[in-house]
Amino acid sequence: MTVRVRLAPSPTGNLHIGTARTAVFNWLFARNQGGEFIVRIEDTDQERSRPEFTQNILDGLTWLGLNWDEGPFFQSERLDLYREAIRKLLDAGLAYRCYCTPEELEEMRSAQKAKNQAPRYDNRHRDLTAAQRAALEAEGRSAVIRFKIDDNREIRWNDLVRGSVVWKGSDLGGDMVIARASSSNAIGQPLYNLAVVVDDIDMQITHVIRGEDHIANTAKQILLYEAFGGRVPEFAHTPLILNPDGRKLSKRDGVTSISDFQNLGYTAPALANYMTLLGWTPTDSTQEIFTLEQAAKNFGFDRVNKAGAKFDWDKLDWLNGQYIHNLPVSELTDMLIPYWEEAGYDFEPQSDRLWLEQLTTLIGPSLTRLKDAVDMAAMFFPSSVSLDEEAQQQLQQEGAQTVLAAIKDKLESEPTLTADTVKDMIKAVTKETKLKKGLIMRSLRAALTGAVHGPDLVESWLLLHQRGTDLTRLQNILDR
Repeated sequence: MTVRVRLAPSPTGNLHIGTARTAVFNWLFARNQGGEFIVRIEDTDQERSRPEFTQNILDGLTWLGLNWDEGPFFQSERLDLYREAIRKLLDAGLAYRCYCTPEELEEMRSAQKAKNQAPRYDNRHRDLTAAQRAALEAEGRSAVIRFKIDDNREIRWNDLVRGSVVWKGSDLGGDMVIARASSSNAIGQPLYNLAVVVDDIDMQITHVIRGEDHIANTAKQILLYEAFGGRVPEFAHTPLILNPDGRKLSKRDGVTSISDFQNLGYTAPALANYMTLLGWTPTDSTQEIFTLEQAAKNFGFDRVNKAGAKFDWDKLDWLNGQYIHNLPVSELTDMLIPYWEEAGYDFEPQSDRLWLEQLTTLIGPSLTRLKDAVDMAAMFFPSSVSLDEEAQQQLQQEGAQTVLAAIKDKLESEPTLTADTVKDMIKAVTKETKLKKGLIMRSLRAALTGAVHGPDLVESWLLLHQRGTDLTRLQNILDR
């Protein structure tokens, strides 16, 4: 048997990290088993589904490196298949038309609430006679289609994460709606629980891997697999991703979509690596950095946790920094250029390439996120720089102006500038002015960079010199 798994997101929003983590687990299991990973877009919610969300989902999976073997398939293109399946259930007496109005359903729920009962459909239209149906249709009522659920039935499965799971039919809320309301002879829009089962059977899905919030759906869907005579897949319900307060991570927590993480400057390998650790423990629990391919070799549900996984920003930042620091300079430069371009910095990506790579070499070891490079590199692009408060105070120190004037004079007579000539220049100025080297270095850094703290001063100076901005900045300070 070939293992076949599927990711089936709804395109009603951008790719959420919870869905992406589900995709990672599906992909890892498929690759571990030599199986196939299928992408299916569940876009039957016509009011909320958007093509831009579909594209965001597919782009996010591609960016993360989660290549799929089949698809993407679209449920909106398979409606005839679902309607035919519903007809079979109607013909077999396993489903029926329910004519309840919204007002009647609300009255039913209110009465149940008053008795402290769980809300459920009371199956009142399950056994209507032909005459009763005709009378309701004569009133102009539309009908949903419901699937019959035996309240006395026990639904059992061995969950690959949670072990034995048992649900009672009486806990599933009454007969399940599988198609929206329509006229008496038509079949309305097929709904999620029906469509997903028809697709799983048709696509020969062997394992359904999804979040624990789908457990109640699984109980309903098992009844539908059986009703169609299809093979019931194995199920693995993974832990939810939680916020620091222990609640399910949601849009209220801010950044939750993969495109958000991408825009913040996280790298795809680091984010994929981190999501793998959200609920799964490697066989070597001390190993925290690995590729998806490496994780796939050891992935199994015996090491997936039942408890929710708390999202840890510090851990993600640390992982991301590790990946950034191990990137070749050329590759990292390619990744930083778009951020610098978006920030409006003045440079030419091709003609300034060598200089950009030198800048990357300087700031790269200090990066946690790619976007950090915007602030870290800000002082290198403009011809002038603003002084922070500490820099202003430093340049007001006695002797600071003398130092800068002496540096400027030597700089104007120096044909080339290297690390050695910079050091010689500072040494000479120290000797000539008889001022402390610390004053010289702090004043020079303040004038050149606008701050008294920052990356290596000599390397920073060499970068500024290549663009001719070091003399300009020194002169600006002396002219104040």
